Order: sequence, then structure tokens, then C-alpha cells
Amino acid sequence: MMEVWRHTLEAAPVAGPFVVTLGTFDGVHAGHRELLRTAAQRARAAGRRSAVVTFDPHPTVVVAPQRKPKLLMTLEQRLEAFESEGMDLAWVIPFSRAFSELSPAAFLEGMHRALSPVELHVGSAFCFGRDRSGTVATLEAWGAEHGCAVHTLALRAPDGGRLSSTRIREALDRGEIEAAAELLGHPYTLTGVVVEGDRRGRHLGFPTANLAWEQEQLPAYGVYVTEAFLPHHHPSLGGPRLGLTNVGEKPTFEGQRLTVETHLPEFEGDLYGARLQLRFLHRIRGEARFASVDELRAQITRDVAAGQAWWAARRT
Repeated sequence: MMEVWRHTLEAAPVAGPFVVTLGTFDGVHAGHRELLRTAAQRARAAGRRSAVVTFDPHPTVVVAPQRKPKLLMTLEQRLEAFESEGMDLAWVIPFSRAFSELSPAAFLEGMHRALSPVELHVGSAFCFGRDRSGTVATLEAWGAEHGCAVHTLALRAPDGGRLSSTRIREALDRGEIEAAAELLGHPYTLTGVVVEGDRRGRHLGFPTANLAWEQEQLPAYGVYVTEAFLPHHHPSLGGPRLGLTNVGEKPTFEGQRLTVETHLPEFEGDLYGARLQLRFLHRIRGEARFASVDELRAQITRDVAAGQAWWAARRT
């Protein structure tokens, strides 16, 4: 079981030595996971414990709220990902205005007091401290003085371009689900509780599960093939199964709010109150307005057929 700290720099206990990795880790993408796995493996090989140091809220929320990104993961999801990659400790430092004003030296002093790092693992573009003035070179100079080896990883996407949470958000904004999955190393996932909607899907002959999603970032409006499953046991759904998910404002009907609704073909159970995960696999089409309910119903029939065909081809 991974230990979790939610201490300020000053209030953290003394618990080192650790092999440490640092970062915000929004989305815990493929590069982040490589950093985490490397730190965990190096720690085990040396008979040490591994620690990931991260921040909440996202630093941009504090230092430049006008540029606040839509987050790919909740904090709890980040913690689950850290644990799945073998980390022994996650230190979630509350990111405040005062913390953002710390010099790189002050941050390193506080981290060293608590964790006594013997190794640091960071992305090659990692920056920290007041005005992001601390760099990998700062870490390397500090490490040489404190007997701490600093290892960097160039976070590169499969196409050779940059691998970043920003690039993943840009892909999702364009509805490029497969591209986002390649950068993440796994399909983009929305989680939340199924709540009661307006029941229009049921009246159309395609009942849907209406998700109260927890993430801030949504894929572009449209219809998607998703893999739906319940992380906690729910006998009516069974294992992962095909979902047809609509993200949007249902423009055929006036005055609708933004919704994430999933039709599960051949499923008739009640999922209200259940916690559902939707893994986005493929985009069928963008959002469209239809002249009549009958036209919408016909298009949904085509969407379901297209989704079933894609799903069947994927599994052969």
C-alpha cells in the first residue's frame, strides 16, 4: 500500500532516504510512467524506497489562473496511477502563492530534509522554484554537493515530437482519440457516477447512462466508441463492454446542457448510482443538428452499427 503525504514543505516528517521523482504528472502519460517505473525499479534494486513528489492544485491555477489548463486527471486518479507503477510514497505538496515564491534552493532544502534523496529522476525540461528558475542544471549542481545522482529522461512521443500533457489536451480538443491514447500510453478515460438524465435516449429507443464526469478535460463534441466498465463489482454489467458515447449539448433539442451519455447495446440493467469508467477508443463522427427526431433516430442506428463493426474488427 502506497503511503500518501499531504504536508507542506515545512510540516513533512523526516523519512528518507528515497529514490525520488518530481513533477505535476497531469494525465500520467507514457513519459511520466517511464519516470515512475524507473524510480521504483532503481529503488528496489538498491534496497531503498521510492517517492514521487507532486503538487495540488496544478501550479498554473495559482501563478497564472487565466491560463489554467483543463486537467486530464483528478488527484485521486494520479495517486492510483502512482501506486500502480510501484511507488512507495506520494508526497502531495499543497501549491500556494507562498510556495510558488520559494527559491529553488529553499525547495531543495525542504525536500532534502524530509526525503534525503539518493537519486532524482526528472524530465529533461523539468523546472521548479520561483519563476521556474530552477532547471536540471540546478538539480545537477545541487546533487553533486549532496551525494544525489540526478537522472533525466527526454519525454518524446512515438512520432519524435514533444510528449506533454498540453499536447494530449490539444489532441482531445480536436477529437483525435487515437493520437491522445498513443501519447498517454492508454486510452483517455472519463470516470464518474451514473445519474438520472432527461431520458430522451430511452424515448428514442436507445437508453443511455448519463455520466457525472470528474475530469475537467473532455474530448471534442461528437460520438465515440468507448469501452465501459465498472471498477467496483456490479453484477449487471459484467466485464468491459462496448459503449457508444455522445459528448455534447444535443443540438437537435433546444436548451440542453453539456452531457456525456453512453448507450450500451443489448444492456438493460439499472446503473444509477454506479461508478462507471469510459475508455475512449475511436471517434465515429462530430456533433450534428438534425431536422427531426426521426432523422436523429436513424443516425443513432447508423452510429450503433458503425460502433459494433469497429468493436468487432478490433477484437478479431
